[in-house]
Amino acid sequence: MTALVSVQNLSKSFPGVRALDGVRFDLMPGEVHALMGENGAGKSTLMKILAGVYRKDSGEVLLDGKPVEIESPAHAQSLAIGIIHQELHLMGHLTAAQNIFLGREPRKAAGLLLDEAQLNRDAQALFDRLNLQLSPTTTIGDLTVARQQMVEIAKALSHKSRVLIMDEPTAALNNAEIEELFRIIRQLKSEGVGIVYISHKMDEIQRIADRITVMRDGAYIATVPSATPMSEVIAMMVGRKLDHVQKTIPDTSANEVLLDVRGVNRGRAIRDVSFTVRRGEILGFAGLMGAGRTEVARAVFGADPIDSGEVRVRGQVVRLTSPTDAVEAGIGYLSEDRKHFGLATGMDVESNITLPSLKRWLKWGMFLNRPAIQAVSQQMVEKLRIKTPSLTQTAKLLSGGNQQKVVIAKWLVQDCEVLIFDEPTRGIDVGAKSEIYKLLNDLAAQGRAIIVISSELPEVLLLSHRIVVMCEGRITGEVRGDEATQESLMALATRRD
Repeated sequence: MTALVSVQNLSKSFPGVRALDGVRFDLMPGEVHALMGENGAGKSTLMKILAGVYRKDSGEVLLDGKPVEIESPAHAQSLAIGIIHQELHLMGHLTAAQNIFLGREPRKAAGLLLDEAQLNRDAQALFDRLNLQLSPTTTIGDLTVARQQMVEIAKALSHKSRVLIMDEPTAALNNAEIEELFRIIRQLKSEGVGIVYISHKMDEIQRIADRITVMRDGAYIATVPSATPMSEVIAMMVGRKLDHVQKTIPDTSANEVLLDVRGVNRGRAIRDVSFTVRRGEILGFAGLMGAGRTEVARAVFGADPIDSGEVRVRGQVVRLTSPTDAVEAGIGYLSEDRKHFGLATGMDVESNITLPSLKRWLKWGMFLNRPAIQAVSQQMVEKLRIKTPSLTQTAKLLSGGNQQKVVIAKWLVQDCEVLIFDEPTRGIDVGAKSEIYKLLNDLAAQGRAIIVISSELPEVLLLSHRIVVMCEGRITGEVRGDEATQESLMALATRRD
């Protein structure tokens, strides 16, 4: 059988970085082919070449066995190649149907007016094909992320895509939404559509994929059946044995309470929430989507106002009217959306690390102390093992794991004693996860108070000394990290008092 897509000896370089080096890959009709590798392995670069976003430097791309030069995203679409990015590209104020056929709207006989009725019929036909209970006239901004993703799939199919690339498609989905996505993937597979599936979630890969191709440092490593033990796949991905974090819970009961939250309320999102975090402790926050964990973090960081309650840092009540107040009180917050709220992606690594503490680097109150800025930035790059060609590398060109480390470096330079990590490993590969886990334990051992919010229960269980569980804005329980199980946490996460 001829492959839908075949990549041979593909290479691509950017300034200071060789992103792909002689890569090969193929996708068969009706196959789900998983592409795996650490962040920075070259997966996204390879897919962007297939989607026409980047042009290859050398090598060959074959479609149905014939060489092709993919010149642009529009050209890729015309070749029946569709891509669904992790960050969805939809217009929130338009309807589902309008988003699907944007720029290709059907027109009435005179050719001047849009045929809205036909537009909606065409969209409904796509939804029917996918067995989706979704109205074409629904405004995109009113849909959940999962539903928006289904619209993206319908949009790709409207171009009659035979190749569908999915980049971290379940990153923001709950279990029920993942099952719905998998149903659609299986249906498309039965219709002969080839799907490239990029994910860091090992259990998903084994459930949905037929084959796995592993990349590392821009190079092809191997293609193996999806039944291959994940320990072997991980070894191929990282090229080294992972440093496993040992679960030890130190006795911090006599340590100073760095953060004390008392009776905080904010509408129905936060209802009478109280907790403490001591120096040297990692406090985990568990709960289902919408439980209120992020809302609590944003309130403690001064990003959202509270209706009542108080926050104390080192025993002193602090008035948090803005993130600036929180930072001055020694609280740092790493948002789950690092690209929008954690990084200035268009600026370089050095600027991102030192920007919040810029006042510290002024001489005579007006001149930047460039040598000091470079020295502390280089120190952080080495301490956190940030992989970057130089301090002047633009942050958006770093891998997800290294972007996360830059955000952490920013708060370490600011010398924040309380650090809140919201989904610290979302979109980060298994190797980078291991490094982030070790880093969090090291920060706690240095005497910082750490809060970890994560939707992955194994992650919460692995890291936390204590775990607070929330449901519908309330704290429904607290357990020691060495006594908790996934079952006990889930029982608390679904308990409605």
